[in-house]
Amino acid sequence: MVSAGELLLLAGLVLAAAATGDPPGKPENVFCVAVQEKTTISSTFRCDWATVGRQTSDVPTKYTLNVVVIHIRNYSVSTEGTHAQVEFVDTYPHFMTLEIWVEAHNMLGKIESERITQDANSFVKTNPPSDIKVISEKYFPTSPLMNWTQPINKSYGKLKYEIRFCTSGSPNWTYVPKGDIATDIQSFRLQSLQPYTEYITQVRCQLGHWSDWSGTTMKTAEDRPTSKPDLWRTIAEVDGKNERRVQFISKDPVFANGRIITFDIKIQEQKNDNLQWDTILVNGSESSDGQRVITVLKDMLLADLRPVRLCVTANNSVGTSPMASLFISAKGREDPPVKGLKVWSAEGKLWLQWTPPNGPDLSEYVVEWVSGEQTDWQRENKNTRLTAIKGNLEGFVRYTVSVYSIYSGRIGKPASKEAYLKEGAPLEGPVVRLNDKPGRNEAELGWVEIPLHRQRGFIVNYTINYTGGGETHEVTVPGNTVSYTLKSLSSNTKYDTWINASTVRGSAQSSTHSFTTLKYAPGEVESIVVGVSLGFMFVVLMTMLLCLYKKDVIKENVWPRIPNPGESTIGNWSPDYPLKAETPKENCLSGISVQDVDVCDGKSVFEEDKACLPLKKDKYLSEEHSSGIGGSSCMSSPRQSVSDSDEGSDMADTTASTVQYSSVVASNGYKGQTPNPHPQQAVFSRSESTQPLLDSEENPDMMIQESSRQSQGFKQENPAEIHLLEMDQQQEEEGVESLGFCPLDEESEQTKPSEGQSAASSYMSQREGYRPQ
Repeated sequence: MVSAGELLLLAGLVLAAAATGDPPGKPENVFCVAVQEKTTISSTFRCDWATVGRQTSDVPTKYTLNVVVIHIRNYSVSTEGTHAQVEFVDTYPHFMTLEIWVEAHNMLGKIESERITQDANSFVKTNPPSDIKVISEKYFPTSPLMNWTQPINKSYGKLKYEIRFCTSGSPNWTYVPKGDIATDIQSFRLQSLQPYTEYITQVRCQLGHWSDWSGTTMKTAEDRPTSKPDLWRTIAEVDGKNERRVQFISKDPVFANGRIITFDIKIQEQKNDNLQWDTILVNGSESSDGQRVITVLKDMLLADLRPVRLCVTANNSVGTSPMASLFISAKGREDPPVKGLKVWSAEGKLWLQWTPPNGPDLSEYVVEWVSGEQTDWQRENKNTRLTAIKGNLEGFVRYTVSVYSIYSGRIGKPASKEAYLKEGAPLEGPVVRLNDKPGRNEAELGWVEIPLHRQRGFIVNYTINYTGGGETHEVTVPGNTVSYTLKSLSSNTKYDTWINASTVRGSAQSSTHSFTTLKYAPGEVESIVVGVSLGFMFVVLMTMLLCLYKKDVIKENVWPRIPNPGESTIGNWSPDYPLKAETPKENCLSGISVQDVDVCDGKSVFEEDKACLPLKKDKYLSEEHSSGIGGSSCMSSPRQSVSDSDEGSDMADTTASTVQYSSVVASNGYKGQTPNPHPQQAVFSRSESTQPLLDSEENPDMMIQESSRQSQGFKQENPAEIHLLEMDQQQEEEGVESLGFCPLDEESEQTKPSEGQSAASSYMSQREGYRPQ
């Protein structure tokens, strides 16, 4: 017997457990199965269940699996887990009824699961069917025959089957309706498959539970192509010619239903339909990535204004496809493009969106993407507004994406955009150089763009960095710029520069380029020299103009004007013979005008000249009585005149400061004048002047130079002679006697002056040759 103390202790433990634990929950989802081993069903019967409620370690819960073969035997197995198995005696009890439940219990209570009562075969899971084969028949390319072997003997029961298939690589399965599959069969003919297509087929069976899938891969037989070839073209301009290089390319028909071995092509111009078909052999190889192979059909030069139509059919071993055609319009006559094209990357794809053009006969669109020399395309329905490129695109590669409108075979103008599926930082920086020699305060930088395959994205900007003179500067320019002029640089300074090329994902730096600015700007030295030269020339020119303009003032200040006695009047003529000046002789060196006096009445002018020659000759040779008349530069030195005896010795002392003047009054008129009807004796009168002697008279050596300089500047009428005449007349009024004179004899002609003597010396010699009567 249990004592009262023990009972109290037990009650205390129960109360403590109740305070920290919960009663067990009802087991649910009891699942039992007996699997196939070789050709029979295993005698091991396994069941699993799910617990309900919170379990604690303080109050552990135990489970008991109960399996009862009704009217035969009971099996019980206890466990602390959620699964257990029992071993049937001998063999699995086929065709018998089983009752199954699970009991959960702990210190706080006990509970049972729902009881399952079913036939023993409903818990059996057989192996999947084996030896599956799919036979593709030539005359039934879309209906291959599928065979297999049952996994278990029919004596265990009739099996049900389930069949599914899909194209190779597709995640989407197609299930054969269960009503079309009979029970306990070992073959089935599939329907509506595509010819010459690789499929994966699977089958499973059911006795109690469904078996696993078993399957195989097969390819259907060839059939005649049921769709058109996917025809396209590429066009490139030819430099210097009015031609285009057109390349016609094609993909196999979507439903080629076999291996394409040839293409038949025909090029039509206008409505000429009598041309023969050309056959293009192809190798029929397929791309490893599942993409359709592109075949070049024709490469030709096409005139800009020449429209053509290309017709193409594809052939396999069974038959010929429907014909596809493509019309190439004349250049500049294409139909309008789509509007508002947008291209962007999202979800690992390139997406396109556009607005349709205004065209009633629009039939479809062609989406083209080009990278380098690689071209691919896909076709879209005419109602498409948004699509994604279905081809295999690579990241970090720039694609030119274009959308073409197709108008019943005619290709419209494209709408194009450039895009990346994925962008990254450039692999290298640009190559930096100087476009020209650096200047004094500026330098023009240029750089070569990064090769397209190494840009890995759109260049959004360039950052120019340059250092010089201890300072670092930074300039950012747009991504489409390839040159920039650095300004406000210091002269004669070395600069280091580099450029960073940036995308939205990063940047890359170029190598460093160095240059040195000039000390002087180009042309600056030349400008200074030219400016100074022009300034000097301007000063010289203005000085010359000023000298010309002020020549009279300069002449008076530099060469003061001295009266020339040689230009004075030395003759006092009779009032009956008016004074007439004569043009100076050209060979006169002194510039003094010489007057010829007619001394013989009734003689001609030539005879008068001859009569006067002896007189002139004597006067030239008479150096003793030279009077220094008029300060002529032809006279060597002042001499005492004939009248010096009257004045006495005092007069001789003042010869250097006083010039004696004499006048000769001829009896006949001056040459060219009318002689007086009452001839009279020639009169020689003298006068004295207080005018100082000229430098030429005091310096004989200057006589000839002065005379030659003035010989050409005297006028015919000599004001000096008129002045001397007036002075002689004044002396006559004061009572000075006039002395008569007569010409000397012919012997005086021997004393004729040489041609080098001046007219003034000749004239003075004449005065000395006359004597008073």
